[in-house]
Amino acid sequence: MNRVSSDRIWSLVFILPSLLLIGIFVYGFISWTGYVSFSNWRSLIPDYSFDGLSNYISLFKDFRFQSDIRNTIFFTILFIGFVALIGQLLAILIDQKIKAESLFRNIFLFPMALSFVVTGVIWQWLLNPSTGVNLLLEKFGIKPLWYVSTDVIPALPIGKIEFGIPVALVAIVIAAVWQMTGFSLAMYLAGLRGIPEELKEAARIDGASEWKVYFKIILPQLRPITMSVVIVMAHISLKIFDLIYAMTGPGANFVTDVPALYMFEKTFRANDYAGGSAIAIILLVSVAIFIIPYLFVNRRED
Repeated sequence: MNRVSSDRIWSLVFILPSLLLIGIFVYGFISWTGYVSFSNWRSLIPDYSFDGLSNYISLFKDFRFQSDIRNTIFFTILFIGFVALIGQLLAILIDQKIKAESLFRNIFLFPMALSFVVTGVIWQWLLNPSTGVNLLLEKFGIKPLWYVSTDVIPALPIGKIEFGIPVALVAIVIAAVWQMTGFSLAMYLAGLRGIPEELKEAARIDGASEWKVYFKIILPQLRPITMSVVIVMAHISLKIFDLIYAMTGPGANFVTDVPALYMFEKTFRANDYAGGSAIAIILLVSVAIFIIPYLFVNRRED
């Protein structure tokens, strides 16, 4: 018993510094940000006087923040959908024991080695009307302006509010999908390789076609992978900043603006620390809505 107690004491001694650092620099700063979001700190001089929910109320009345929410919703839906779909299709193709499999796998995984800032600069050059591939298109009389367009693709109206997908936001989706599809591919490929061949062969012996093997055997087995991909991509999409900052910025009429970009400008350019903290807390709650249920489900299954 003494030996067990001694081991536990030494274990606590070794992990205590990490716990203290996490407590201070993660949960401590989160708590401090939450406190500032209820304050009057709107200049370089700190003002911690309590101001209630006024920062949150003014945000939801702000046209720019409303645009940010719209952009985030559409970006998240398109980003997650295309990353999951393309990654799954590529994983199925690579799983067919094709030649040079490792080469194709590395090609698709390569974009993940880049930062979002590098990706933003590359795609800005490719899609800008005055540079990149658009110069070649202009020789054929085609002048693509959708990258800097302020037009909105009509979507489903909700009440008196008409939501639409900004055309320029599609450029951000293309760049983000290009970079993160490799992650989805790796996850689905690992899931496919983990499905026992006996299940597939048994279905084929029973007369199932290849389509039924995929839809009745393989795809149901990949549901945990799909859930993991959705959670990780949702986390990325909700707090995305560097890709948009490097590629387009907020855009005209805020067509490519997102809450993280607004938080940066509101905090470090407008010196509205209370308003920036309120946006940060909203982002934290948004991410938690996706992650906490996922963690509870996983823990229950384990």
